[in-house]
Amino acid sequence: MQTLGVSDSTPQSESRLKNIFWPTIRSGTDVDTLGSQGFWICVAIGVLTLAANLVAGYSIAGVCLLIYYYLGGVGVRERSCYAAVVVFAMAAADFALKPAIVGFFCCVLLVSVMRATFIASFWERKEGVTEMPMRFNETWKDKFADQWPAKMWPKLRYVYYVYSAGFLVLVTIGVAMLFLQRAGLIPTRLPLHR
Repeated sequence: MQTLGVSDSTPQSESRLKNIFWPTIRSGTDVDTLGSQGFWICVAIGVLTLAANLVAGYSIAGVCLLIYYYLGGVGVRERSCYAAVVVFAMAAADFALKPAIVGFFCCVLLVSVMRATFIASFWERKEGVTEMPMRFNETWKDKFADQWPAKMWPKLRYVYYVYSAGFLVLVTIGVAMLFLQRAGLIPTRLPLHR
């Protein structure tokens, strides 16, 4: 494969676990790996969030969050710092509402994804990388993680900016209302007028 020029001659520089939690970049292959890894983490969190919301009976919220995390993952795959930040912000807001071990683990993963996205984004500009590894198009996994994000992000990024900002504003208002209710500053139920 290396002789044909299909794969990069630089091997992956770290173990998978270290690459997830404390990534470093030494080559274009590392940049591509971190983007792909961040994409799959966002998709997994989106599917997990959808499943949890379906079990709780909030199917519309679950689908909206799946779209939010999926498009955020597409942005992360394309090295968008904005997408990495808003995906983490949503997970942090969810953890603030429902503290749980799984939510905490998702936040830790997304902090790592955010760090990796910032490193990859700025490394590419700093090092003047012009040649990135080729993205494959052979299996459904290749199409889903390599081809579709490259085609979708330029067309959908502004839609995602508006969608994510609006969604975060609504979630922030909801979190604030819940904290105010728990603090007893506003009633949990509004009195009915006759």
